[in-house]
Amino acid sequence: MPEFFAFFNNSVLFWSLSSCLLAQFFKIVFNLFSTGKIRFGIMFETGGMPSSHSALITGATSGIGYELGFDSSIFALSVAIALIVMYDASGVRKSAGIQASEINKLSKKLDPQSELLLKETLGHTKIEVIVGSFLGPLITLPGMFFLGSPLKIFDLIIN
Repeated sequence: MPEFFAFFNNSVLFWSLSSCLLAQFFKIVFNLFSTGKIRFGIMFETGGMPSSHSALITGATSGIGYELGFDSSIFALSVAIALIVMYDASGVRKSAGIQASEINKLSKKLDPQSELLLKETLGHTKIEVIVGSFLGPLITLPGMFFLGSPLKIFDLIIN
């Protein structure tokens, strides 16, 4: 049972996941300003402003650096993984979305009755990735520094 509670003592995981969830929530706000419509479902979609993948990975990376030291090998590995994730979000996944859009157009042109509809919003623009990459540390580092882990927060509330 102590291993189960140790999970709730992981401030890096808690705050980086929190930054990811907050980024997903912000998608509703950004969508409202860009389209004038509130779409709660956008919270469960990939793509859009800001990149929650970038927020998650940079939140975890900054939290690891804060906890283990910015000169640690684990921090270096997490930076490398973060760069790959963000590159893929704005490169590979963005390209896959563009291809899906073209396939959807071809499918409708060849067969107007076709129900094939590939998801087109897979990746991110560079600015979406950049905003997400700043959001991660902006949530994770103050959360870890001022509040700590979920167990510590729970302890503060109870006592």
